[in-house]
Amino acid sequence: MQSWALVTGATAGIGESFTRLLAENGYNIVLVARDLPRLQERAAALETKFAISTKVIQADLSTDEGCASIESFIANNQIDVLINNAGFGINKAFTVSQLDAEQQLLDVLVRTPMRLMHSALPAMKERNKGVIINVSSVAGWIAGGTYSASKSYLTVLSESLHTELASTKVKVCALCPGFTRTEFHQRGRMSMKGLPTFMWLNADKLVATAWKDAVAGKALSVPGWQYQLLTFVMRYAPRSLVRTIGMNVRVKQRNK
Repeated sequence: MQSWALVTGATAGIGESFTRLLAENGYNIVLVARDLPRLQERAAALETKFAISTKVIQADLSTDEGCASIESFIANNQIDVLINNAGFGINKAFTVSQLDAEQQLLDVLVRTPMRLMHSALPAMKERNKGVIINVSSVAGWIAGGTYSASKSYLTVLSESLHTELASTKVKVCALCPGFTRTEFHQRGRMSMKGLPTFMWLNADKLVATAWKDAVAGKALSVPGWQYQLLTFVMRYAPRSLVRTIGMNVRVKQRNK
């Protein structure tokens, strides 16, 4: 029986990189995103290049219906790899942002990965096999609004599940990248012109690192020496300093 991997946010950036890496490793791919034409385009490219099978599911994961449709699919199909990647950011301070946007962020970054894991893990445990990678962020270690708070939740839940499943062959890993060259910041209208070139990560390289770390049984994957150093500092620095850094990063991103 061929193995299937499900990737949310599969049409661009880190999610798209994961679809190619997994296809190259022989997995059939379930691609989940909102944009149906891009889903179909990516699926056709994967099938042509890697000779694997694909399924596309158009779903808005900020909605109850969209999340439930993927939960149902996972519950009724054998998924051996789950990549919780879908996400977005808000380029406004919490006190002036739209509440609907904040709720959608919470639903996509917290509610959806939690529920999809809850659907996938019982069957993975029963088979004693499976890999879940939650695309979190180094932002989870700073104080930078609801995005940071959401990523902190995802990292901590991943670590908890990693510990809970330590005696099994089910792997759960939080991928915590820094700034990565994708569409993410452009879609969120975030100003990144002041960021030094050496701080940018390549999506394909960080995905390869994350997959290697996850398969090796690591709870956390922090690609890039610069972010390994930064996260070390953020974990042990005084929280007052961490709060200041987080606020400065958010303000600079909003100045566009």
